[in-house]
Amino acid sequence: MRDLRSRAEKRVDNKIQFYRNLTAYVIVNAMLFVINWYFTPEFWWVAFPLFFWGIGVLKDFLTAFVFVNLDNESYRERKIQEEMEKLRD
Repeated sequence: MRDLRSRAEKRVDNKIQFYRNLTAYVIVNAMLFVINWYFTPEFWWVAFPLFFWGIGVLKDFLTAFVFVNLDNESYRERKIQEEMEKLRD
């Protein structure tokens, strides 16, 4: 039973990490886009952080879903219970 809970906790933590990273990705890259557009519209350097950081976001997505203020403990606990139910089946 404890092993099941620890596995469920890990899966929920991976999902929370993905959502945090995705939120930061969108906000930071939106600001970088505006800065790029305003100061150096002749060279779209913003494509580099979009691409390389996007690889990291994709990795987090795959880790969490393939194989919101999310600091809320009730959300985390609810998701852990859901994951435990999935793992029991």
